[in-house]
Amino acid sequence: MAISVQHVVVLLLTSLLIAITFFLFTSDNLRFPLPSLSSDYTPLPKSSNHDVSSDQTPHKMKMKLNASHEEVVVKWDLCKGAESVDYIPCLDNRDAIKQLKSRRHMEHRERHCPEPTPKCLVPLPDNYKPPVPWPKSRDMVWYNNVPHPKLVEYKKEQNWVKKEGEFLVFPGGGTQFKYGVTHYVEFIEKALPVIKWGKNIRVVLDVGCGVASFGGFLLDKDVITMSFAPKDEHEAQIQFALERGIPATLSVIGTQQLTFPTNAFDLIHCARCRVHWDADGGKPLLELNRVLRPGGFFIWSATPVYRDNDRDSKIWTAMVSLTKSICWKVVAKTVDSSGIGLVIYQKPTSESCYKKRSTQEPPLCAKEEVNASWYAPLRKCISKLPSGGVQKWPELWPKRLVSVKPQSVSVDVETFKKDTEKWSEIVSDIYLQRLAVNWSSVRNVMDMNAGYGGFAAALINRPLWVMNVVPVDKPDTLSVVFDRGLIGVYHDWCESLNTYPRTYDLLHSSFYLGDLTQKCGIVQVVAEIDRVLRPGGYLVLQDTMETIKELESILGSLHWSTKIYQDRFLVGRKGFWRPIKPEL
Repeated sequence: MAISVQHVVVLLLTSLLIAITFFLFTSDNLRFPLPSLSSDYTPLPKSSNHDVSSDQTPHKMKMKLNASHEEVVVKWDLCKGAESVDYIPCLDNRDAIKQLKSRRHMEHRERHCPEPTPKCLVPLPDNYKPPVPWPKSRDMVWYNNVPHPKLVEYKKEQNWVKKEGEFLVFPGGGTQFKYGVTHYVEFIEKALPVIKWGKNIRVVLDVGCGVASFGGFLLDKDVITMSFAPKDEHEAQIQFALERGIPATLSVIGTQQLTFPTNAFDLIHCARCRVHWDADGGKPLLELNRVLRPGGFFIWSATPVYRDNDRDSKIWTAMVSLTKSICWKVVAKTVDSSGIGLVIYQKPTSESCYKKRSTQEPPLCAKEEVNASWYAPLRKCISKLPSGGVQKWPELWPKRLVSVKPQSVSVDVETFKKDTEKWSEIVSDIYLQRLAVNWSSVRNVMDMNAGYGGFAAALINRPLWVMNVVPVDKPDTLSVVFDRGLIGVYHDWCESLNTYPRTYDLLHSSFYLGDLTQKCGIVQVVAEIDRVLRPGGYLVLQDTMETIKELESILGSLHWSTKIYQDRFLVGRKGFWRPIKPEL
């Protein structure tokens, strides 16, 4: 049969098209364009089944992730197990916990990080929704976002939390808050007027915080509270706090020091926090003494303060002896109309009392080391004051935010001033004006390498709070952060954070992730960022273009939206995508 010229042309064009298609899909140099954020905010779609990809896009991607341009395959899988929705790698290491020789000192509630660091993605709870916005979230959150009913039943008589329809509602009650937390906060200030919430007292630590209502209501007083509790039988209490938009972290006073600097907090609070302060030679109370600022206050509201049965009397007698030995002074002791009582102690401002003790027990500690509290054991000694002399209280808030003169870290005043001015300019001119971030949806923020806290200071007038992280491989500036009236923790970013999944709206990093990848894999760091961020949350990165390109590729494999600005800033926005569940 004769073949017409027209048929020949069609065959040639078809062959050419096949060849071009084959080349495009096999070329190592192909770079698929990633979805970009527009300057306008676009709400994320809700999905009835977030564990199944909506577009069936494969979750395996080849990328060049290092200077030698070696191809690395990133394959994302869901974390496994019945509790994977709330997976915290360093607190949920069951194998390590099973091998512990003792649990007497809460060792099973401390960090036990798995090796290698997991790179799986936590699934979303069924019917997860974007969080209730602040300030409404302080009083109510979506039940399906934190579907834990145990605490509702366990604390129903104490008004901690109630379930009402689709919501968990927080009335502001508590074990010691019989007339509500607002009454309790005012009761404290009446007992000791010098406290002056939000002026003299700015940075507070709440031990065994429950659902963090104490810290939540202190926000109205311009007080920032670091609320903490362990991951224990009080199911998801810290997750509730963070879902509410209240600063909180998972921690326990067990065998290791808290991840805060020495002489940091203006005031520490414990309301029936179930800590045996005189245990193990008084180590738990000595740890509070370490992190309490000279001249700072410790408020203890517990039955030994106002009941006189045999058990409570013995505990009170032990507390009297221990506080006297570390020179704490009782400055108030009272009972309110509800029958709830408290005692307020004050830490000394000089070491003269220590030297006058009849016995030097507990002894003074040796000189503090920088970053000393990261995986450091509790000590049976009294932490020294920064210079051994009389310590001055910081200036009243908010003046201390910009006028701080750090006592515990040698910082050049001019360097500090320039850092503050730099971050004020970057945040006001770029972050708030030019980047694709809907700041009205941002409440919980984390600065991955906070330095002096300049980023947080520049955001102080917005309705959000910042957890300032000082990496343990960087200069120890966390004392400066606290001196300014801000909060933060030490952390090693090669490990997972002590926080639940989906607890932050925005993570920020400035010229740090490139250095971090010299220590640990960038994929595992991104997996942790993905774990911590809520769907719809942002990663805001300032770094080199080399680091930005690496991050852009990996975030693309997670189906995040990305946008680069001025070849220096990257904004990534997490979506609802999760890998497809494997068939059983």
